[in-house]
Order: sequence, then structure tokens, then C-alpha cells
Amino acid sequence: MIKYDKFVLKNNLKVIVHNDESTPMVCVNVLYDVGARDEDENKTGFAHLFEHLMFGGSINIPNYDEPLQMVGGENNAFTTNDLTNYYCTVPAKNIETAFWLESDRMLSLGFSEKSLEVQRNVVIEEFKQRYLNQPYGDVWLLLRPLAYNVHPYKWNTIGKEIKHIEEAVMDDVKAFFKKHYQPAHAILVVAGKVKLEEVKALAEKWFEPIPEGQAYHRQLPVEPPQTEARFLSVERDVPVNAIYKAYHMCARLDAEYHTVDLMSDVLSRGNSSRLNKVLVKERKLFNEISAYVMGEFDRGLFVVSGKVADGVDVQLADNAIVHELEKLKTHLVEEHELQKCKNKMESSLLFSEADVLTKATNLAISELLGDANLVNTEIDKYQAVTAQGIQACANNIIQTNNCSTLHYLAKKHDNI
Repeated sequence: MIKYDKFVLKNNLKVIVHNDESTPMVCVNVLYDVGARDEDENKTGFAHLFEHLMFGGSINIPNYDEPLQMVGGENNAFTTNDLTNYYCTVPAKNIETAFWLESDRMLSLGFSEKSLEVQRNVVIEEFKQRYLNQPYGDVWLLLRPLAYNVHPYKWNTIGKEIKHIEEAVMDDVKAFFKKHYQPAHAILVVAGKVKLEEVKALAEKWFEPIPEGQAYHRQLPVEPPQTEARFLSVERDVPVNAIYKAYHMCARLDAEYHTVDLMSDVLSRGNSSRLNKVLVKERKLFNEISAYVMGEFDRGLFVVSGKVADGVDVQLADNAIVHELEKLKTHLVEEHELQKCKNKMESSLLFSEADVLTKATNLAISELLGDANLVNTEIDKYQAVTAQGIQACANNIIQTNNCSTLHYLAKKHDNI
């Protein structure tokens, strides 16, 4: 159980405070309700670009990292399709430095052509290194637009293509900031060795003077049900063939989400899981294989992916995946198998509560989903999953017409 207090500033910034006396540190976490799904389809990659720009300094503080390092702090950020999260950890006695830095870049980010150019080049280089020049790097650049036709999940957080970042101009960047990076669209979580009254005083001092910003009402296109199987095969310079099968599933807040998540664990969590036991160890069709949910807020994807063993026919391996998935539709998962997965899930959730950074992040994401207390009900929801529920979800999701398949094949090189 993570205990917390919550209050809202006059500018509608939500603030959550979690006291943990077991650590000398404090995590100051600022989550913005903006992700890749909020971008214009012809100007993608902006949320991720801002993850970099926010560390480029503000009008008043040209170097964000330096003052934080001087007080023994460290920081980082991440962007997803649904949100952007910034966090820094500092010794509790230096907490005001974190408030000063985070509030200042929310108030007056330094928009300079030099900063934009520097960060644009960093993102372009990241695009090339991680997505274009790395083995299997472009998988999600291929699989997302295969699985989605209209919803903005059809592009990756890095963006659809490099030219969208190359062509980003200052007016577009400023407009994106003004629209999304405002107190009314943010959640501040402070976790660690802090008291509620101390955080209230600091939040009112540093964040409350920032203008609220204009309301943004998200209206995204709804992805229609998939009615026919989709298939793509590509050749790349990679060591082994790979298979990716993506099935549309429910949204993060839907009742069956935890059931589908545990279904993926039954299939591939641990060496004794079904896909590892049958397809890797016994039949030796795959070198590695995994099943997972993407965990996105809107209707997401249940994915099975694996690296095919040398000499194994790719279609044979693909059929073997489908065969194992079909078993979930006709046979109930045995109770001991399901309980083992529940125990592993509970252990990982409890273990994450030992870290103030993870607690702060989870509280922020839960609040963005509608209620910070969701962080305290996750274990109960997983424990409530039944074998019958898994069978029902499998029958709903594991359908040929609901699947987008990518065969990612190793190029054949002529022997010299």
C-alpha cells in the first residue's frame, strides 16, 4: 500500500505527496499529459523532441544539469505514445533546487534556434542509430502502421519519418509547447523524505504563479475493428529470421486488461512458461520467444515475437505460435500455472515499491489514468483473474482476422 496525499493548486496543477522516511532522497516527478498520440500526423516526433528540448535549458537557467549535479541530484525523462515524464532525484535537504528547475522550464523554456538545431540533430541521430542502423530496429516502424489504420498509435514515439524532425520549425515547436506543457495538463509527484506541508509551501511558491494554460480536449480517431488478416514480409541484414504477431486488445482501463496481461505471462514469463517450454526447449523452433501487452491507454496490442532458430522454416514456426495460442481458447489454464504467474506479478509489483522513483512514476501515471489509488489496486486485480476469464479473452483476441503479422527475414548472402 502506497500512502499519499493530494491537493490541487490554483492553476489546476495536481500535486501528490508520498512520505518515505526510509530514504534520504526525494524524487520530484513531473508528468505531462502529452504523448505521440497527440501529434499531427504530418508533424510527428514532437513529444519525443520535447523530451530533449526540456533539458536544453530555460530562459533563466541555460544549463539544466549543472545546478542539479551541484546538489547531488540526477535526472532523466521518457516519452511514450500516451505521456511524457520528467524526474529528478536529490538529497531531501536540497529539494528546493528540483522545484526551482522543474517550475522554471515549465514557465519559460528557452526557445532558441541553436537549442532547436542541437536537439533536432540529437533526435535525428537517435532515429538513425536506434531505428534504422540497428538490427531489428525498424520493427515498430513497420508493425505499428500495419496494425493501425487511423489511430495515432500507428506511428512510433520517435516519429513516422526523419523528415518530420528535420522540417520542424520554431513556430510549430512553440505552438506544441503552449498547447501541452502547462500546469493544467501536468501532475507533480513528490516522493521520499518529505512532509506534506513542506511540499505545499514549495509548490505554491514555485509552481502556482505559472499561468494555467488553455484547456486541451483530446479527440482521437477510433481504430475500427480489424476484419482481415494483415501480413508484411521484409528482408534485412540481421542474423536470424524473426516473427511478430500483433493482436488488437482492450484499453488500459478496461476490465479485462489484467486478464490479457496475465495471459501473456502464462505464455512466456519464465523458463517454464508455455512458449519457452514447447517452442524453444522441446521443438527447438525458436532461439527466444515472448508474449506481452503494450500497455497503452487506448485500445492496444497483444504481441507475440520470437527469433526463429537456424534452419527452421518461418511459416512452420509461425504456425507453431498459432497452435499454442489456440490451446488457450479450448483448454482452461491449470490453477497452479495461473497462481504461479500471479505470484510472480505480485512480487514484481511489491519489489517496485521499494524505489521512490518507481513509486513516484506509478502514482503519476495512475493519476493520469483517473485515480492515483489505482497503484494500490493492481495486485487485487491480477489476483482476481480466472482461468475462465483467460479463455474468454483468448477467444475474443486470438482471431486470424484480428492479427497483423510481420515476418522479418535475414537477407541471404551468396557464399564467395
